[in-house]
Amino acid sequence: MSPEQIAGLATALTEFLGLFRNCLGECRLRDHLATYCRGLLSNLPRKSVEPIALAAGSTVRALQLFLTDRVWDHVRLRDRLQQRIASRHAPAPGTIRSPDDLGVIGLIDETSVAKKGDKTPGVQRQYCGASGKIDNCVVTVHLGYAHGPFTVLLDSDLFLPQSWSDDRARCRAADIPEDLVYRPKTVIALEQVRHALGQGLKFDWMVFDEGYGKDPWFLLGLDAVGQTWIGEVPKNFRCWPVLPQYSSTRKAFASKKVYNVVRWSPAFISQEWQTLTCPRQTVVPTVWDVKAAQVYLVYEGRPTDRTYWLLVAWNRATGEYKYYVSNAPPRTPLEMLLKVAFRRAEIEHLFRLVKGEVGLGHFEGRSYVGLLRHMILCQLIMLFLAEQTARLNAEQAAVAALPAAPAEKKSARPEARENAQDHALPGAGNRDPHDAACDHGTDRRVAELAVCPLA
Repeated sequence: MSPEQIAGLATALTEFLGLFRNCLGECRLRDHLATYCRGLLSNLPRKSVEPIALAAGSTVRALQLFLTDRVWDHVRLRDRLQQRIASRHAPAPGTIRSPDDLGVIGLIDETSVAKKGDKTPGVQRQYCGASGKIDNCVVTVHLGYAHGPFTVLLDSDLFLPQSWSDDRARCRAADIPEDLVYRPKTVIALEQVRHALGQGLKFDWMVFDEGYGKDPWFLLGLDAVGQTWIGEVPKNFRCWPVLPQYSSTRKAFASKKVYNVVRWSPAFISQEWQTLTCPRQTVVPTVWDVKAAQVYLVYEGRPTDRTYWLLVAWNRATGEYKYYVSNAPPRTPLEMLLKVAFRRAEIEHLFRLVKGEVGLGHFEGRSYVGLLRHMILCQLIMLFLAEQTARLNAEQAAVAALPAAPAEKKSARPEARENAQDHALPGAGNRDPHDAACDHGTDRRVAELAVCPLA
């Protein structure tokens, strides 16, 4: 980015935050919002209240109160954010898609942040994906949005463990509302999907990992709101390759694990493997062999009224198997199903960005309201960055498409050539043409993030 572009982002941020000023009320709260959001955009190593306030020359206590106790409508701000995405970034109805356009994809996943102590809302020893083991951490559930290169976070919520839910005195000390109790992560995710649909967002697909796919209640809940989905399931997920003749506990009529279905069911044995290549964002494309058939899922011990896709994907290079189920129509191309399923990795990319660059995991406090507001403001900054990235990339693509200026005539005088070399950029003479093409930035996903000075 050029210095002019970086300077322009500060003005763009002020205009962007002004769109949400009616969620705040008092003028001084708008100033605190600007300070906090600039802090999230800064290159501070730690983006919590105290470092942001000190770097901005603000009062630490005032910024703490803004995040925890001051009256402003963070829920409305979250809703306005979703409405903006629905109105400005969703494809218009009837838009003709390119063959590579998979549509709008909703991304469901959780993330965790290791914490010390026992005062942060929801903290306890539980599985921490960040460290890959049981650790003292906070777990949050998120809903993401992806359409082509445009990816943002739509919603975030705290997973409140059962031990916290049972200890209401501890919850009150952390400002956790009385009506907020333990909810499985699948319940939180389904509530987020329903809320996003209520704000005017529409998804062509919803994708998730086996932590959510293993719950038939969650899958049928997405069916109930009319949402098409494809999700990974564990190998012991159960289904019926054909309807059982009798409702019986006998082994012959019992549901089967998908691990066995894909190996012994005639519907899979009779198929040849189809080889498909799936592009990946940060690594080389992967090649998978795939088989698929229609099966009946299990809900409350009985087969579902309709069939669903069951896919098995085999990576010959690594020996890895993945299993997916989907409620997509039976005529859906297998290649599309697999490509959509692998877009779930987009949420991991979003988590890396929002944690590493925006400071999602930097919250330091004992207030549930403060944690929720911090996550919502991180979502807000991610939307700002996504919009600015799209704008800058479009501008650079337009410049790249302009016809090249006519080349100047070479000077015949040796001293003229020497003077030109004296003023050339270091290393310009040995530059790789590929590097020059990359300067246009048409394939960049995220602009440089440390752009807005705090002072």
